[in-house]
Amino acid sequence: MTAPISNRSKARFEGYHAARWAEPVVMELSHPGRRGALFAKPESVPSVPEGARRGKAPELPEMTEHDALRHYLHLSQMTLGMMGVSLFGTCTMKYNPRIGERAVAGKGLAEVHPYQPPETLQGIMEIYANFNDFLCEVSGMDQFVFQAGGGADAAYTHACVTRAYHASRGELEQRDQIITTIQTHPCSPATANTAGFEVITLTLEENGYPSVEQLKSVVGPRTAALMVNNPDDMGIYNPDIKEWVRIVHEAGGLCFYDHANFNGVMTRLRARELGFDACMYMLHKTFGAPKGGGGPAVGAYGCSAELAPFLPSPLVVRDGDGVRLDENRPQSIGKIREFWGNAPQVVKAYAWARAMGAEGLREAADLSVLANNYMDKRLSKVAGVSRSHEHIDAWRMEMTRHSVEQVTKDTGCTVVDIANRMTDFGIDALWLSHEPWVVPEPFTPEAGELWSKEDIDYWIDVLEHVIREAYDDPEMVKTAPHKGAIHQLKGDALEDPDRWATTWRAYLRKNASKT
Repeated sequence: MTAPISNRSKARFEGYHAARWAEPVVMELSHPGRRGALFAKPESVPSVPEGARRGKAPELPEMTEHDALRHYLHLSQMTLGMMGVSLFGTCTMKYNPRIGERAVAGKGLAEVHPYQPPETLQGIMEIYANFNDFLCEVSGMDQFVFQAGGGADAAYTHACVTRAYHASRGELEQRDQIITTIQTHPCSPATANTAGFEVITLTLEENGYPSVEQLKSVVGPRTAALMVNNPDDMGIYNPDIKEWVRIVHEAGGLCFYDHANFNGVMTRLRARELGFDACMYMLHKTFGAPKGGGGPAVGAYGCSAELAPFLPSPLVVRDGDGVRLDENRPQSIGKIREFWGNAPQVVKAYAWARAMGAEGLREAADLSVLANNYMDKRLSKVAGVSRSHEHIDAWRMEMTRHSVEQVTKDTGCTVVDIANRMTDFGIDALWLSHEPWVVPEPFTPEAGELWSKEDIDYWIDVLEHVIREAYDDPEMVKTAPHKGAIHQLKGDALEDPDRWATTWRAYLRKNASKT
């Protein structure tokens, strides 16, 4: 069915097996009296007021330092993470340089607090101001704020800014609709709805994006804003985007550019030059800062001077030779998160951007598009794999949405089964797509500029191998993973609040009758 795999890939196939420890939770490793460190009793610490002292000891695990170290080493060995091969698509995911972790661990940042007098925070505020200048340069916007706690939070920021902008003009009651597309990331329609707007979703047409005519059919005096990403997750760039912006502006609406897919167009376009009023970048993705488990994250939101008065407060702004916090903002939408946002992530992203420079960003964009189209060419030869809009022969951007629908029809193995089996070869579970699935049984890999040709080839070799298994031995694929730290989970307990517990106290309470 497919070409034989390379000797290099074959060796990697046979050599992988995840570490697997029968590791209990840390509280179950506890033994009374064991200690890793000894601390003074509260009575001998006069700085702790009597009323602040605990009535009884906290429920902490009692362990030696060696036992604790071994426990967390075992957990780390069972975590695959970005050190495997992870072509995580629909939003760029990158290696996080260790130097960024060093930069934020020092006393200069780790021991400061945002409530300190601003004159004692000039260092971190200068980084904020410098990074604002950098993002204004790559986007064409006039001001950025880093308060948002991620991409969805930045989209929500725009929905709130849109509300404040139209309210200031006496048009909020009239302008109650936000337009988006089926391929725009779900955070845009979700946050627009949360902010009180009706959402109009445009559908895809023959060229892979909604037509100008479809847009015109829904734009009108009720239009508050357009919220889109471009290129979309299918790798298709809408060439009519300037015309879209013109149409919405003529109707009196605002235009927001979700830059989650910025990696393939870095230094190639600027949102403001396309006419957009605002945009956002996810620092924990495109700009090399880490992302994990829902945070920490930063959605950098930038806008035109016309919208800047409505930005969340406070803003870090330059003032003469120094930097200050601007909190006197009568039209501000207020805080959307505490303080100035996640400062360590801003520092890491700023370090990454300065290290890359303009030439580095341009090369990264080139490599991202090149790697994606190399993958697209190879994947087109894998049996049972297709891609969205097969009739469109143009190059795709930094990712392409593919499908194993034919494999599922032929073998019963779904894309989730295939993803599970791929982890048996040191591949992080592939990313599917946002709901709803416009493409059946989808997967959306994105190599970005990080992964080598050898890693990309290995990823595709593994996919080929697993698809061949699906035809020859479908049960092997359906029951995967077999070499992982944890084999296939039964998810029913996750839907039963009487069975799952996120704290030790809750676990003891829910299992009291069983002991």
